[in-house]
Amino acid sequence: MSKLTLAGLSDRVGQELGVSEWVTIDQPRIDTFASCTGDRQWIHVDVERAKRESPFRGPVAHGYLALAMVAPLSMEVGVIPKDAAAGLNYGIDKVRFLAPVPAGARVRLRVVLSGIEPREGGQVIMKTQNTLEVEGSEKPALIAETLALLIPASGANRP
Repeated sequence: MSKLTLAGLSDRVGQELGVSEWVTIDQPRIDTFASCTGDRQWIHVDVERAKRESPFRGPVAHGYLALAMVAPLSMEVGVIPKDAAAGLNYGIDKVRFLAPVPAGARVRLRVVLSGIEPREGGQVIMKTQNTLEVEGSEKPALIAETLALLIPASGANRP
C-alpha cells in the first residue's frame, strides 16, 4: 500500500517515490504483445532472423511494450496516494526510447515525482518521471514523463 497522501504530495515533489522489483521481459511476453497489437516486426518475433540480422544479435521488445510496463510497475512502487479513490492515466508529456530491451532481459522502474497541479474538487494532476532501467545496461530503456489524474476518496485531506 502507498505511503503517499494527497495532502503530502507537495512535500515530495523532486523526490524519488520508489523503485520496482525486477521483471523479466521474455520472448513469450514479446510474442503476446505482438499478437495483441498486430506489430509482428521480425526484430521482435523472429528469433532466428533476429539472431542473424539484427544489430542487437537477437530479438528485442517493442518500444511500446517497454512503455506499457510503466503503469503496472508504477502501481507496484505505490505512486497512487492511499487516500485517493482512483488514479487515472491522464497522458504522457514526453517519452524517449534510449536503449533496446533484449528478449530475456530484466527491467525495473524508478519513479520521481516531478510536480503536482491542484484541480477543482480536490483532484490533482500528478507528473512523474519514469525511468525503465535494463539490468546490465548503462542506458535506461526509456524515460517517460507521465501524468495521472488523482481523484480523492470521500473524506480525504486535500492539498
